Amino acid sequence: MLGPDAAKEIAKVPLSDNTIARRIDDMSADIETVVLEKMRISKKFALQLDESTDISGHCQLLANVRFVDGEVIGENFLFCKALPEKSTGDEIFRVTSEYLDKSGLTWENCTGVCTDGAAAMVGRIKGFQLPVVTSSTIVRCRSCRTYINPFVSFLDQRRWKCNLCHRVNDVPEEFMYNPVSRSYGEPHKRPEVQNATIEFIAPSEYMLRPPQPAVYLFILDVSHNAVETGYLSVFCQSLLDNIDALPGDSRTKVGFVTFDSTIHFYNLQEGLSQPQMLIVSDIEDIFLPTPDSLLVNLNECKELVQDLLKSLPTLFEKTMETQSALGSALQAAYKLLLPTGGRMSVFQTQLPNLGVGTLQSREDPNQRANAKDVQHLSPATDFYKKLALDCSGQQVAVDLFLLSSQYCDLASLGCISRYSAGSVYYYPSYHHQHNPAQVECFQKDLKRYLTRKIGFEAVMRIRCTKGLSIHTFHGNFFVRSTDLLSLPNVNPDAGFAVQMSIEENLDDMQVVSFQAALLYTSSKGERRIRVHTLCLPVVNSLSDIFAGADVQAITGLLACMAVDRSATASMGDARDAMTNAAIDSLTSFRQSVLTIQQPGLLAPACLRLFPLFILALLKQKAFRTGTSTRLDDRLFAMCQLKYQPLVYSMLMIHPALYRVDDLTDEGALNINERTIPQPRVLQLSVEKLSREAAFLMDAGTVMYLWIGRNCHPNFLTQVLGVPSYTAVPDNLYLLPELDTAESQRTRAFIGWLRDQRPFFPSLHVIRDESQLKPTFMQNMIEDRTESALSYYEFLLHLQQQISK
Repeated sequence: MLGPDAAKEIAKVPLSDNTIARRIDDMSADIETVVLEKMRISKKFALQLDESTDISGHCQLLANVRFVDGEVIGENFLFCKALPEKSTGDEIFRVTSEYLDKSGLTWENCTGVCTDGAAAMVGRIKGFQLPVVTSSTIVRCRSCRTYINPFVSFLDQRRWKCNLCHRVNDVPEEFMYNPVSRSYGEPHKRPEVQNATIEFIAPSEYMLRPPQPAVYLFILDVSHNAVETGYLSVFCQSLLDNIDALPGDSRTKVGFVTFDSTIHFYNLQEGLSQPQMLIVSDIEDIFLPTPDSLLVNLNECKELVQDLLKSLPTLFEKTMETQSALGSALQAAYKLLLPTGGRMSVFQTQLPNLGVGTLQSREDPNQRANAKDVQHLSPATDFYKKLALDCSGQQVAVDLFLLSSQYCDLASLGCISRYSAGSVYYYPSYHHQHNPAQVECFQKDLKRYLTRKIGFEAVMRIRCTKGLSIHTFHGNFFVRSTDLLSLPNVNPDAGFAVQMSIEENLDDMQVVSFQAALLYTSSKGERRIRVHTLCLPVVNSLSDIFAGADVQAITGLLACMAVDRSATASMGDARDAMTNAAIDSLTSFRQSVLTIQQPGLLAPACLRLFPLFILALLKQKAFRTGTSTRLDDRLFAMCQLKYQPLVYSMLMIHPALYRVDDLTDEGALNINERTIPQPRVLQLSVEKLSREAAFLMDAGTVMYLWIGRNCHPNFLTQVLGVPSYTAVPDNLYLLPELDTAESQRTRAFIGWLRDQRPFFPSLHVIRDESQLKPTFMQNMIEDRTESALSYYEFLLHLQQQISK
């Protein structure tokens, strides 16, 4: 009415704070209403929960939600609620439940809950426990044997349609009863159909034999070299300390074999006054001297076992035997475990140099820095692979602990663990006096190893929607058939990756599903089935694929593929393939997604870090060239990339850098009454370092605390307990427990980082003069090195290749 000029004048009048706040509240309430309505229409939804601390120090719970929105999977922020009490699983569950109840939603329609992995939100949670179903009827598709899950569709109360092969199945009469609600006639509300992750107590038809007991056999190198490292004392004391915490029941069995140039067995039969050593010197035709008394019931013979552990370190302390008959010891151990299956823990300190499985040194230090190729990444003999396959067939897994300062040929020895679903632990330069950081690491890892959960005689089958197929598996296992993995042992610290292929046109599908089913025996002798089901949308637009890309998963899978290619082809081929993956994906984005061609290197939002992660892989210990990387160090890095869960391997690929000399409580987390500072993650470049500060680099399996030459004296005295920079010890690996706020914050932050992983990262405090400084600097991925481009140069290289 007044015209545009008057409207401009009115627009200049500032709104009151109350008006702005009211409008923000109105807009947010409107968005929330729309999201909740879409969730009700969708019926099924999944939550992502994260707890954080606001600027005032109060704990906040944030929730994102995913749901089916028409023909796409929608994702929205759902709520932010204060946690008035502690940030425990109970409290998180209570706050989330209250919100769902108030919004007219139920847990029955929630197909999954994803958390950030914080200690309060995994394992020890009481609200979000894994559902365990005990039923005589486990409902599966009659055609493809898929377990019933939240993504099947019910045609009516008596029929359901498989989400993988699309066959229509009958609902068994027993499935009509819901044991949770104690109601009849609502099969779609049973726990199996409400949870994407579930565990079944398996009935008798899932057993080929009675469930095996927990059986632990320890194979110990006692040669002169082994005794010199001092590992035997640490092992024996750790096992003594944790013997009552070994997973198992009244049937648990243990046994011990030691070896040098001969094989030593230990009779631990009940009734003996002390353990008896039985020596077999004929290593070419190994046999068991008293088969019935070498593996004994732990409960019945615990005192004899403890006596043996107390005497072992002194038994061989004066030995001068330098030979190692590892192959024969493994053959003996295999024969010992043949009737039952179980876990074989092998501790080795040198190259096997006697009898079967003998190895020769293949490392030439002069060829380490070869620009293109690295030799001897493949095993020198198939003895260890063949033995591993024999072990796998008899439900025996082999875990290998390598503690050596010399070349051990991990390419060959590692096969014994790789193909038997075991693990490899590697402690280079291990010595009980000269390398205390490694000793601490070994002690912590050993405690976790001895006490963590374990499953026996397991198989895992991966199923996928018709039209897809499995291309390749990555991890430690034996592939028994196209979709079945043999896993004599399973543990919570192992990871697997699967490459899928699209075999048929998926245009008529809206979603595809994947299901992993793990059949295993618990340490308590229960046969169980753990089932995970995942459902993903099918899109017909390349832009949607780029929008949903998971850059960390892509990087982890490429790392696994590069490890395989390094062994089967060459290191140069593997490096080229990783670079080409970045070039091909960004070229495809430029040509097929961008409507307007623009200059420069363009990437979708989800893949902006992809070039950085590829460069990080090229500079990672497993794949880098031009540096004096020891062959065993390189191979161990490759092992870790293949079988570690993605969250841990990503830190190995791209470490996290923090400034820690100015930690404050602002924005800190409060976990179990501890205040955890949250410093900002910095770019991996020397430009971010300052001589006036201190920086912590978290590289996954190791941490470096770099002290600047002019670091503030307050940090040196309050955190390190030294008066000056020059007083910082050369081999400092433990932070003193000082009664200062700065010390408590620093130790709390480092402790929090360590608590988030199953292994123990060693800490090294380094100065400019430290021998470890070059290793620290090699992790500065964005900087140029003598044999690798800087991040800026790498981006220019990619741009040039894409523009061709």
